[in-house]
Amino acid sequence: MADGRLAGRVAVITGGASGIGKATAELFAKEGAKVVIGDLATSAGAKVAEKMGAVFFPTDVSKSEDVDALVKTATDKYGRLDVMFNNAGIGIGSPLLGTTAEDYYRTIRIDLDGVYWGLQAAGKVMVAAGRGAIVNTASVAGLIGSTGLSAYNAAKHGVVGLTRNAALEFAPFGVRVNCICPGVIETPLVMDNFAVVEGARKMLDAMHPLGRMGQPQEVAKAVLFLASDDASFVTGHALAVDGGMMAGLGAGNAFNQ
Repeated sequence: MADGRLAGRVAVITGGASGIGKATAELFAKEGAKVVIGDLATSAGAKVAEKMGAVFFPTDVSKSEDVDALVKTATDKYGRLDVMFNNAGIGIGSPLLGTTAEDYYRTIRIDLDGVYWGLQAAGKVMVAAGRGAIVNTASVAGLIGSTGLSAYNAAKHGVVGLTRNAALEFAPFGVRVNCICPGVIETPLVMDNFAVVEGARKMLDAMHPLGRMGQPQEVAKAVLFLASDDASFVTGHALAVDGGMMAGLGAGNAFNQ
């Protein structure tokens, strides 16, 4: 799309093989962006990228060297980086007293550290260029507490804080940093985790005042807004895309990605 909102721009998306990341990669491509997808080597990332004419680079976001290499792949191929969507993540549901050290550290390494490395890698390129937009995936679990999601809550609250910090540090260089805070989104991650819960769909739908879970494509549109010039005066913001959950009815034990 020659006249799309991201025409001529280069966008890197982590966790782009499925769910919100895949929907965003597809939307970015339709809006004219050259897309580079980072996801695990064992993911469907290569197939997703091939189908939409994007580039795939095997990436484990818990490793800073992998994220650096992902960004370098984009800049080496296209000579620039305009948008970074730090989206890769996992969700492990467990009460605080029942969370193992292994599950805690794995959640933090992927959901929080992965965003940190993405901010560093993209930030260096964008600050030097004097332009760019970074969007991070947080969650409504980054805005409020949620029983049974202690490690996930810690990580996503951290993402919101990192977003605000990076926004302040990068603003003088013309680089904007925002995050999205989805409610429960109907992704493979969410549905797989709740597959064993009887009546799960009805329960998850009822958590939202709008009466249903969100769709990945709905979140992708919010990411597009924050990444585009339509949000040229928006930085340091945590945008809830949550079907009304943050309006006051609260959120239960759920997560998204």
